[in-house]
Amino acid sequence: MALFEAIPALLVLADGTTYRGWSFGATGTAIGEVVFNTGMTGYQEVLTDPSYCGQIVVFTYPELGNTGVNPEDEESARPQVRGAIARNICTRPSNWRCSQSLPDYLKQHQIPGIYGIDTRALTRKIRIYGAMNGGISTEILDEAELLERVLAAPVMSGLNLVREVTTQTAYEWSETTDPAWEFNPQAKANSDETLTVVALDFGIKRNILRRLASYGCRVIVVPAHTPKEEILKYNPDGIFLSNGPGDPAAVTEGIETAKALLSAQKPMFGICMGHQILGHALGAETYKLKFGHRGLNQPAGLEKRVEITSQNHSFAINPDTLPEAVVEISHLNLNDHTIAGVRHKNLPVFSVQYHPEASPGPHDADYLFENFVQAMRAARQTPNSSNEVKIK
Repeated sequence: MALFEAIPALLVLADGTTYRGWSFGATGTAIGEVVFNTGMTGYQEVLTDPSYCGQIVVFTYPELGNTGVNPEDEESARPQVRGAIARNICTRPSNWRCSQSLPDYLKQHQIPGIYGIDTRALTRKIRIYGAMNGGISTEILDEAELLERVLAAPVMSGLNLVREVTTQTAYEWSETTDPAWEFNPQAKANSDETLTVVALDFGIKRNILRRLASYGCRVIVVPAHTPKEEILKYNPDGIFLSNGPGDPAAVTEGIETAKALLSAQKPMFGICMGHQILGHALGAETYKLKFGHRGLNQPAGLEKRVEITSQNHSFAINPDTLPEAVVEISHLNLNDHTIAGVRHKNLPVFSVQYHPEASPGPHDADYLFENFVQAMRAARQTPNSSNEVKIK
């Protein structure tokens, strides 16, 4: 885009810091929590990840949009971010899979973006002072006026955004990972019988569903507010708790449902928001991280085992509140030693803070889907007694 054609844009943070740049995508005003993602690829997956609902994402990679966008790489039906921030923007993408440029894609979905600012300085500020609300605007170019709008917006702590992204009706998912991209062709090995998984949708990503289907699962996705009785009517072999946006402590219906489902003793697997909700259901508490973990190369592990993982979250389980009698830590984030995974000591129940479906990201943790499948097969062979376990 020629500079004389560019539309001025303003970014204001809640602490009054301002950045002036140029607009890409839609014009207008967007208010949300400003966070940064350090991934060098996968911007379309990031933009369409429902876990980013309510947030404005700063991309630390210096140029965005080189490969354009395409329908196959969307993690949901549309971009979920409130806005996007970049150093440079490519308006003429070059990739054989490209169907649209990034600016045109965001414009189509009414998502504002700003480019031409020092994203290194902005990222450093967030790392030092923490994630905070901010606003992007092409129509409010007065700093004080935009700051007033930013300060009036709710903060992320205490905010339930799941109801904005969860499905409204139950549906069945059967699409597997495209054979051209399948990195574990043995995923369906020994899958003589179909396992039924009910997935509670707190903001689920499509590639999580594809990985479950690739392992031979029949996946039924239900709204986040679906009660235990409705879920168990499907006679599931396992329960999946999905990723999602906002403060997990505010998703009270999901926590109560997960707690109730624990009594059924069925295998349960949680990812990201699902991990945090499971923590609450087991009696733990969560807290907000200073700036969260968002990127493709976060090391996680325990006892001499390291996985490089894709992560995207603002909250973490407080280790001091974990009920040690029934829950153990299975993974730590090896950068800051926050909890990255837990498992129940007596039940086939486990969860991780990161994204083993790796879209985008490395595939080190794909084995977790296999572990879930193995737990469901074992449960079929040794069905539980009719007595339910009471969770305190």
